[in-house]
Amino acid sequence: MAIILRLDRVMADRKMSLNELSEKVGIANVNLSRIKTGKISAIRFSTLNAMCDALHCQPGELLEFQPDEME
Repeated sequence: MAIILRLDRVMADRKMSLNELSEKVGIANVNLSRIKTGKISAIRFSTLNAMCDALHCQPGELLEFQPDEME
């Protein structure tokens, strides 16, 4: 996968728990956990916006592009 989610790193930097972020963003813990572990194929802009607002960060801090390695 070329897009890497860095939510866990940003949450650790902000010392915010999954439960606290879930309450601030307004989505279920299980869905936020899936985002955190990268087990999703899409994310709504409204969810990304809410996460950035709660974590006081930019989308680029949560998402990272990593080119696929060619063999």
